[in-house]
Amino acid sequence: MKELKDTQNEFDDRRIAIDRVGVKALRFPLEVRNKDGSTQRTVATTALAVDLPHHFKGTHMSRFVEVLNSHGNCLDVREMTAIPNELLGRLDAGKAHVEFRFPFFRTKPAPVTQMPGVMDYEVIFESESDIDGGNDFILTVIVPVATLCPCSKAISERGAHNQRGTVTYSVRFKNPIWIEDLIDLVESCASCELYSLLKRPDEKAVTERAYDHPVFVEDLVRNIAARSNAQDNILWYRVEAENYESIHNHNAYAVVEKAT
Repeated sequence: MKELKDTQNEFDDRRIAIDRVGVKALRFPLEVRNKDGSTQRTVATTALAVDLPHHFKGTHMSRFVEVLNSHGNCLDVREMTAIPNELLGRLDAGKAHVEFRFPFFRTKPAPVTQMPGVMDYEVIFESESDIDGGNDFILTVIVPVATLCPCSKAISERGAHNQRGTVTYSVRFKNPIWIEDLIDLVESCASCELYSLLKRPDEKAVTERAYDHPVFVEDLVRNIAARSNAQDNILWYRVEAENYESIHNHNAYAVVEKAT
């Protein structure tokens, strides 16, 4: 076969390095281990990138997909941290970054009737490596919760406004940490957790629990931060809460970031 011109390897004279270049929005099957020892298969939306020195015109996009596909037709999450180092070698890069974003499913019993229902959460794995041997891994869970306004409860003779919200909780850690444990931590800090299936006794229970545990977004992020500070295994965290306010045309928002 005739050798084809490699345009990506041509010299670029603008002397501008690129921080990240690669592929994104690539879906790939993923196998995730559950805390109980079982596994679940899901589909991740992936992003793979490297830095590009100023003298190269472009990177080789096909090599990102080749590296990912070299792990077979279903990637075990424990293999994911090896991918950035493989990209460094294949693309002659100084830094490599990969992201896997996927739905994670749990079966949760309703609080009173114990009827099972499947809840979905969003999970993000980010892994980065560099040629000096540095490695970084961040685990993020995105957890839907319910919050009830303390001010509304305090000033109202009947009821209080409440709403769904989302907590985005990211951590770096020393030892492996379970996705389920991070979800549990977040849900325990809200007014009430969410369920996919509730019968009338369950609905009564969650309504009353939320009323008995009012939290602002400020309370929510502080509650999670305090729990994080108490865990020696967590080295760094960022917790962001956003409430979809039921009586306003805006959202309420708070964030705390800290190295423990």
